[in-house]
Amino acid sequence: MAIKIDNKIVGYSVAKEEEAPAPVEVKTPESNIIHMHEKVARPEMLFGSTYKISTPLSEHALYVTINDIILNHGTEHEVRRPYEVFINSKNMDHFQWIVALTRIISAVFRKGGDVTFLVEELKSVFEPSGGYFKKGGKFVPSLVAEIGEVVEKHLQNIGMLEKQGLDEHQQKLVDEKKAEYLEKAAESGEAMNDEGFPKGATLCKKCNTKASIIMDGCLTCLNCGESKCG
Repeated sequence: MAIKIDNKIVGYSVAKEEEAPAPVEVKTPESNIIHMHEKVARPEMLFGSTYKISTPLSEHALYVTINDIILNHGTEHEVRRPYEVFINSKNMDHFQWIVALTRIISAVFRKGGDVTFLVEELKSVFEPSGGYFKKGGKFVPSLVAEIGEVVEKHLQNIGMLEKQGLDEHQQKLVDEKKAEYLEKAAESGEAMNDEGFPKGATLCKKCNTKASIIMDGCLTCLNCGESKCG
């Protein structure tokens, strides 16, 4: 839009574009977050958990202790990470390989990073004799595999692994199916094992528990709910 100037022009000047302000350099403070690695010094006190392993291979139980270190204590970045493992038992038959195994696992723990791969590596070890069934009817392929299950449980407890299992709805359905079958079994006088499953139950390939029975024409596991019919 044109602007009419009624007054006499007595002077002029050329307007200059405003200079953009110089960028302010923002200095990012150096991160003080401590991550697990082999140079992290061992504190005087560690927090640990001890797990008992009873196997038919020996009259003496094994006690697995896993000690954890707390990193970035008291901050929003606080984490609990495994630092070392010890296995004790009165049975000295496996002393040499157990000491070697614990030292290797501890070394991997102190390296940091993703140490969850240890679980599958240990659980995939099979014993030449064929493994054994532990209390609860679950099949374990070897003593090393059961140690792997302990490591898995511990990593789940400290939040490094998600706990696997049925959700609330699935567990309710399995419990209903189990109660229904056990009621019929009690009426017919069918024998049960110490774990509360039928003695004629077969091994479930999903949870490795002798709890699979034929129900409604389908092979169904009374422990985890696995069914051939989906």
